[in-house]
Amino acid sequence: MADKDDIIYPRFPFRGDFTPEDFVFNANLQEFALKIGYIVSLQSNGKLTSEESYRQIKALWKELKISKKELGIGDRNERDSQSQ
Repeated sequence: MADKDDIIYPRFPFRGDFTPEDFVFNANLQEFALKIGYIVSLQSNGKLTSEESYRQIKALWKELKISKKELGIGDRNERDSQSQ
């Protein structure tokens, strides 16, 4: 039988070229997707208003963008493409 944490907090294996930054961002992205799913479910079932759902999703998006910037994810990809 599956562990309840595996069901509640599913994690998928990392794919791609491994760097610590990409690995951390992947984990942040999976957490973002999980929380978005919860918010959408709560809103669909009438537990959150559309406005509250939007506010929460917007805050999560800002956190994800900050994470991306702090990890230098976009910067490295832009540098790699410019050097080719």
